[in-house]
Amino acid sequence: MQKIKKGDDVVVRTGKDKGKSGRVTKILKNNKVLVEGINQAKKNQKPNPNAGVSGGIIVKDMPIDISNIGIYNPATKKPDRIGFRFLEDGKKVRYFKSTNEVVDL
Repeated sequence: MQKIKKGDDVVVRTGKDKGKSGRVTKILKNNKVLVEGINQAKKNQKPNPNAGVSGGIIVKDMPIDISNIGIYNPATKKPDRIGFRFLEDGKKVRYFKSTNEVVDL
């Protein structure tokens, strides 16, 4: 089980986008994540008429390190750290370290 999953609302803690929030769209295997609207870069794209791709400058979300983001805690309205615990029925869940509330069931 990972501390941050696809679909989590996160807040950037460090870097040029510090304080911005977004939703995790993809988790990469080298401890990096893609967050929509965060760490964007402009890329030049060549046209490919066979694939129906038009050329030009596109804006693309680039990976950000997982240590630079924190999951959004709606109770405190701030980024928070995540821990793991087992419920009475033996199910492993994530919880917020500051409020001891379960993230999702």
